[in-house]
Amino acid sequence: MLVPIIAIFGLILAFQQGRINKKRLKHELFDRRYEQFRIVSCFIGSILSSGKLEGKERTKYLIGISGVRFIFDEKIANYLKNKILEPANDLECLALELDGVPVGSERAANIQKQSEIKKKFSEELKGLEEKSSEYLQLKH
Repeated sequence: MLVPIIAIFGLILAFQQGRINKKRLKHELFDRRYEQFRIVSCFIGSILSSGKLEGKERTKYLIGISGVRFIFDEKIANYLKNKILEPANDLECLALELDGVPVGSERAANIQKQSEIKKKFSEELKGLEEKSSEYLQLKH
């Protein structure tokens, strides 16, 4: 009678250990995803606060989002490339083109394009939490 009791006790322990491991994995995945979410938020925030893209911020962003395709999915990876990185690069190019341009219509058009990109960044920052919310849930 002792052997079946030990076996049942072992099964209970194994089941509980499996549940604990599953919860730990969920927490570790959340931590990694939240860190990448924070990096994207800081990147957009730095662009909005300074009005331009700085090289060190781009480097931190690119390093921070490496592997996003594995932690989130392809949809989020494409979003970060197409809606965040590419407009940031466009903003940097526009800022570089602005140097040496005299006051006039060409300069005004450049500033208008920069303003539009910054407005899109502001909208993206507001919508970023919503886009990431399905991945940043800890349901118990």
